[in-house]
Order: sequence, then C-alpha cells, then structure tokens
Amino acid sequence: MIRLSLTFSLLFAALSAVAQEKWTYLNNGTIRIGVNETAGAGIGWFSESAVDRNILNRHDLGRYVQQSWYGKQDGSHWNKKPWRWNPVQAGGWQGERAKIIEFQATENRVFAKSLPKHWASGTDIEDVIFEEEITLHGPVAKIHFTMRYSGKNEHPIHDQELPAVFVNADFANLAFIKPGETTPHQYQPGWPNERHKIHNHWVAYLDGNNRGIGVLVPGVDTITCYRFGKAGQKGACSYVAPIRRIVITPGFEFEYDVYLTIGTLPE
Repeated sequence: MIRLSLTFSLLFAALSAVAQEKWTYLNNGTIRIGVNETAGAGIGWFSESAVDRNILNRHDLGRYVQQSWYGKQDGSHWNKKPWRWNPVQAGGWQGERAKIIEFQATENRVFAKSLPKHWASGTDIEDVIFEEEITLHGPVAKIHFTMRYSGKNEHPIHDQELPAVFVNADFANLAFIKPGETTPHQYQPGWPNERHKIHNHWVAYLDGNNRGIGVLVPGVDTITCYRFGKAGQKGACSYVAPIRRIVITPGFEFEYDVYLTIGTLPE
C-alpha cells in the first residue's frame, strides 16, 4: 500500500507539473515553434502549421532545443555518475526548472533571458545568463543564442553543443554531406555517441517518407549524434548536436545562430 501510494504521488506530481506549464508559440502559417516559459524558454515544439505532429522530443528537461555548456569537473553527480559544471537552459535532470529573467513575445518574435540550472545538481548557475531570440522566415525558424559567463573560474576546453537537438525516434535517418562529397549521406546512428565531419554546416533527421527536420549552424563542421531505443519505446529518441571545442574563461561571451526547417531532403 505504501509503495502504491508513492507511485500515485509521483504520478500526481508529474501531471501537476505538466498542467502548470506555460507555452508560447510563433506560427506564420508555414511552421510553428513553441517555447516553455516554465522551463527557461527551452524550445520544445516544432511542426508544420497545418500538422499537429511535434518533431521534437521533450522526454525530460535535457531534451529541449536549448543551450547546454560544459566546464570542469566539480564533484557533482548525475544519476550516480561523476559529472561536471553544466548549465542547461531548461533545467536539471530531476525536473528542476530554470527561471526566466526577461520574456518578450510578439506575433513575429520571441525573446527570453534565463538563468540556467546545473544539470546534475539542479541548482541555479548564477554566473551564467542565456539569451534566446526566435523569428520565423517562411519555412525557416531562426534562433539566435547568446551565452554570457561572469564567473571567475577557468574551464578547460570541451565539446560544446551548439545546440543540443533531440527529435522523436521515428525520425531515424541522419543525413549530411561529407567533406569532399556533393550528395547527402544517409544512415541510422547507433549508441553511444558517434562523431562526424560535415560539409555546408547542415544536418537532417528524416522519417520513412524522407521527410523531417533540417538543422543549420553556420561555421560549424562537426556533429555528434546517437539514437537511443526504438520508435514506440519509452524514452526513445534521435539526437544530434553541431559541436565546437571551446574554452570558457572569465568574461566569456558567445553568440551563434541556428536555423531549423521542415521538409524533404531536397527541400
């Protein structure tokens, strides 16, 4: 009876958290994108305007399209695994939601300034500010991310996700152009992470109809990717992140653009 009561308590808490979420959407009649105001304005919805099918996977707060940065090991633990300094835009791994400092929304633009959570500890990282600006341009969503670090620690060089992108597992086929080639390479990533060089700075995840999401980050020519589980399984997803190796030092600021679109591979 105690175990059953605990299960119901956890389920009630989870349902209550979902019920209390506040979402804001941009919709230009071609594409629709949504941010969760109760989770650092992390991007958790991306679809065509006329289709109620979200491509993005938001199984937990780590799977939003969002900023996530990595620094030195700091004694923290994620699910009993040693972890490192890791500000995440949406929140921590046990459901701690990041706070929004400033939020603006018009018909054509969303702007958010947020205070990230440490992924492992769930505490506020007060020496980091994230900014996010989203605008729609026909079939393309443009996201401008900014990271500002006011801390005093020197963090070693590390792969940084620019940004992390998680999509639903039925988008299984990863497509990109390899350096020196002109036609897209398609395959299904495995587990754990794989690393690839890409040409033209774009990558796509496609479903069985050769339709899906395209991600372009100018200036980035490396990706890391994996697939976890199979379509229909709890927690299953397809993951990709354009990455660069970056050092975070006192006074560090970094801005970059991300472009998302939906369509077939030729599109």
